[in-house]
Amino acid sequence: MKALRQGGTIAASLALLASAPLTADDHTDDQGRLPGLEAPAMTARDLVTMPRLGAPSVARDRYAVYSVTVTDPETLARSSKHYLLDLAVEGAEPVEFDLGISAHGLTFGPDDFLYFLSDEHPDETREQRTRLWRAALEASGNVTGPIPVADIPGTDILGFKLSPAGNGVALWSEVARDCEAFGCDEGDRGTGTGRLYDGDGGFYRHWDRWLRPGVFNRVFVFGMEDGTVVGDPLPLDGEPGGGVTGNTPTMPFGGGEDIAWAPDGSGIYFVVREAGAEEPGSTDLDIWWNDLSGSGPVELTAQNRATDTGPAPSPDGRYLAYLAMACPGYESDRLVVQLRDLSTGETRALTADTDLSFGSLTWSADGSYLLATAADTLDVPTYRIDPETGDVTQLDLIAGNEAHIANLVPLEGDRLLFTRDSIGVPPELYLSNDMGKARPLTDVVTTRMGELASIETTRFRFEGAGGDTVWGQITRLEDQQGPIPAILYVHGGPQGTFNDAWSSRWNPRVVASQGYAVISVDFHGSAGYGQDFMDSIRGDWGGKPLVDLQKGLAAALKLDSQIDGSRACAMGASYGGYMVNWIAGNWPDRFDCLIQHDGLFDLRSFYYSTEELWFPRRDFGGSYAEARETYERWNPANHVDSWKTPMLVVTGEKDFRVPYTQGLQSFTALQERGIPSQLLVFPDENHWVLGAENSLQWHETVFAWLDRWLDQGEASE
Repeated sequence: MKALRQGGTIAASLALLASAPLTADDHTDDQGRLPGLEAPAMTARDLVTMPRLGAPSVARDRYAVYSVTVTDPETLARSSKHYLLDLAVEGAEPVEFDLGISAHGLTFGPDDFLYFLSDEHPDETREQRTRLWRAALEASGNVTGPIPVADIPGTDILGFKLSPAGNGVALWSEVARDCEAFGCDEGDRGTGTGRLYDGDGGFYRHWDRWLRPGVFNRVFVFGMEDGTVVGDPLPLDGEPGGGVTGNTPTMPFGGGEDIAWAPDGSGIYFVVREAGAEEPGSTDLDIWWNDLSGSGPVELTAQNRATDTGPAPSPDGRYLAYLAMACPGYESDRLVVQLRDLSTGETRALTADTDLSFGSLTWSADGSYLLATAADTLDVPTYRIDPETGDVTQLDLIAGNEAHIANLVPLEGDRLLFTRDSIGVPPELYLSNDMGKARPLTDVVTTRMGELASIETTRFRFEGAGGDTVWGQITRLEDQQGPIPAILYVHGGPQGTFNDAWSSRWNPRVVASQGYAVISVDFHGSAGYGQDFMDSIRGDWGGKPLVDLQKGLAAALKLDSQIDGSRACAMGASYGGYMVNWIAGNWPDRFDCLIQHDGLFDLRSFYYSTEELWFPRRDFGGSYAEARETYERWNPANHVDSWKTPMLVVTGEKDFRVPYTQGLQSFTALQERGIPSQLLVFPDENHWVLGAENSLQWHETVFAWLDRWLDQGEASE
């Protein structure tokens, strides 16, 4: 274990060797090899069809189940395979099992049955909707079932949480607030297809969907007998006309982590984002409690106007641990671990003196300590937190860099089941004994990745804006000889990071496998370097971050003489796309080409069309009317007369965070100036490109654009 200094971060090693990747077909031989490489390089199709490991669930502290999403290499159709693994047998092989129907959300119940959701039915004549099922699963993989647990006419079940006591289940779906049951006929919606919203109704659209007035994510609790729901459900948010009105799970990304049963099944803690006129400008998520008596919910965190989330009751039911921010209206404030004594109501900020923002909070199996993850200098390690003293200790779970650890499942005997991924390899399942070095349990993708041309990722640091230390990474093919064209990768957020983690979208390995050196810089505003560093981007979007990118690119070129800085392109999405637009007007002579995905072009029109208004208000110091000077100071639209670099613009029509019209404006500016450009529009994608076919098209288009401008014979076009 590595002791953590209070108020500081742990320095990461300077260099990291990652294993195995692929390349662009135009650059390879008929076996997919780049010149000088023995193994085929990773292609876009490899990335899109790479198997994807899901989160595990464990029964009896011994048997783990997990799902793997597989993609047909020809049709790109996706499906799931399910596996059972005996954790008590070292070297045990996973056993594949078949539930008879499609399944997701696999979870063991206290009765050792396997519960899951499916929109299929063994009887194909039955109405299609998502139901809750269970099945008996044997160690051999033999399945008895499936057996329906909850089948609600006219309603799709979106998620579930089983009572630890086996006496009930919480189900959630989109349900009208005035509905007393789990699903109601919404009745006559009136004439025409138009949506009518009241000015004091809060969000009218969010992330990628238009909202239905009066309809929310709502949780209802059913009793259970013999594995089947019984009786009338109780709404966690209270009866119509009372309680609280809002979304649980929270929109747009909340899930089961927003809902936690008391260990004895006596009630449920749940997170609510309250609806109303203030919602688009507020980050005030709160934790509520419902004792299931019918008396209604009780708000536990009303005194904090910032985010409270991640409820985690201790195994003995004495404490409630959770995560809280202190700054209202700021989505990237530090998440501090809180501990509430449920008998007295006293709450302590356990990690107030530790400059880390925690997530994935959970208790050890015996309740003697807490576990959580946090970003720290290009890694996301796991930390042990003492509930008495608040002392924080980093666990040393992996030989080498921790990279990205997630999906923590504490087991008896100080064991920890988790997933780990890196730039080099997608997630695999690991098991740690005594919270020490872990061993891999699965080989979902590692062998497959090892058959591809290897990459190396080098971590480096340099003096950035204001003399601060800034970190970056270079990812390139391990055996490739220069000169290697450079790609400057700009992350989004802006309070994000291009850390040592796998991504199915902005993946450094697949880009490097096309024969490029991918250079990423965690500029001022990035996560993992303390709250002051993250906060430093406020009101300075195009200032310190641009300086960091300029200095970081220069530092990378100096560090690796194989990289050809005279052939370089820059690319980024979201804030990274904003920065590409900003570079086009404020660093116009540096790059051969640019790729801008879902980037902000005009900050004025962005403010009046985005949905989560707390974000620009915090980062720019108020609304557009209140902080016009700051918005216009950093507005890329004010610098289009300096644009000259060829640009590919990508956008999704379902993106309500950075509406697709921002991309259209960028493309118009390029067109009217005669700058070589392309526009790629996805009518069915949001801020992210998620569909398999669309992802392949995205990569093929991006690689063709890079090839066009970075080919040695055409670099001067």
